[in-house]
Amino acid sequence: MRLEISESVMVAEAPFVAEPGVDRWGQYQFPIMERLLDGRIAVTFHVQADSALSYGVKPAQPNRGISADEGRTWHLVTASEPVAGLLLPNGDRLRCGGPDVTPRALPLAGLQLPPVVGTVTGTYGGLTYAQYRHAALPPVLQGVPQARLSRGNAGWLPERARLDDPDLLRGSVEGVFPVVWWGDVHLLPDGALVAVVYPGRIEGGDFAHLHCGCYRSQDNGCSWQLQGRILYRPEVGADPSADRRDGFTEPASVCLRGGTLLAVLRTTDGLGSGPMYLTRSTDTGRTWSRPKAFRGWGVMPRLLLLGNGVLVLASGRPGADLSFSLNGRGEAWSPPQPLVPLSTAGLQDDSCGYTSLLALTDDTFLVAYSWFKRPGADGQEHKSILIRRVTVQPN
Repeated sequence: MRLEISESVMVAEAPFVAEPGVDRWGQYQFPIMERLLDGRIAVTFHVQADSALSYGVKPAQPNRGISADEGRTWHLVTASEPVAGLLLPNGDRLRCGGPDVTPRALPLAGLQLPPVVGTVTGTYGGLTYAQYRHAALPPVLQGVPQARLSRGNAGWLPERARLDDPDLLRGSVEGVFPVVWWGDVHLLPDGALVAVVYPGRIEGGDFAHLHCGCYRSQDNGCSWQLQGRILYRPEVGADPSADRRDGFTEPASVCLRGGTLLAVLRTTDGLGSGPMYLTRSTDTGRTWSRPKAFRGWGVMPRLLLLGNGVLVLASGRPGADLSFSLNGRGEAWSPPQPLVPLSTAGLQDDSCGYTSLLALTDDTFLVAYSWFKRPGADGQEHKSILIRRVTVQPN
């Protein structure tokens, strides 16, 4: 293949430097790159603690870079302008599946909650997650948080779409109840929407692990129905910690040519690095192939199918990197191309590992990522949000 990766361009630099004993995990991390309605590019990043307590909270400092020249230069703002979202067949635009529409987590005090189905202790920080039947929760804790720009209207309106999934559980943590429904949303040729999202937990023998759900909407996102589940079915031989993992999280999904849905799943958790898994569906998400471990590490995988047929995979931790499936089917991948120099063996020492992809042409895209040790003008190492322009073509 022909591959060109540009030098990095800085979107934002943290004002602080690393200090012993100071925990700033979550700050200047987790970039998300999207178009605004006028075509400009926005890279929105997290500037608060990585906690459910931060969901929906307005940041105290700029958390978005804006580019009007396809990523060559950037200026910082505090995110307020909505991104363009997904254009629907009826002319509406819909934003769902991401942090930008996630409401503020509600304190448990004052909530009228149904009986607890069970509790789970997460591998990160030993946090306790209490689980409740979704259908029994009060309306404010049900459904899919999203926003809609109706055709002909001037402003976005928040809404809560109905979510039909009789077995779904939803949970509280850290004294609050978040409503999270995160993942990729796709428009199918028949006009329906399909989303592969997390977190998902169900009662019974699978309660201990997280799973990913596939949902379909045939009414432009006003309601979502369970299409199928990707249950946690790890390859024990590929991961000695498989039985003790949190489960499948952070799914990336893409519609391939021919209609197959491809999903890549994270298993890295507080137990350490875990494999990324790949699974596919030929019936728009009703059934999925047995997940197959294809790489021994990785968090928050991102997928992008370019116009030239090349499938791009971005992931990280350690660092951040890119791989390519030249035939666009995800059956074989090129060796990872590193974006961040690794200074230690620590998974989280050099980057959060979260990336974001945006196509510019059939052959070219931007990738956004974090580098925790970029040398600043003051000679000190700063967390930074960076982008690179990448051109890839099959031979």
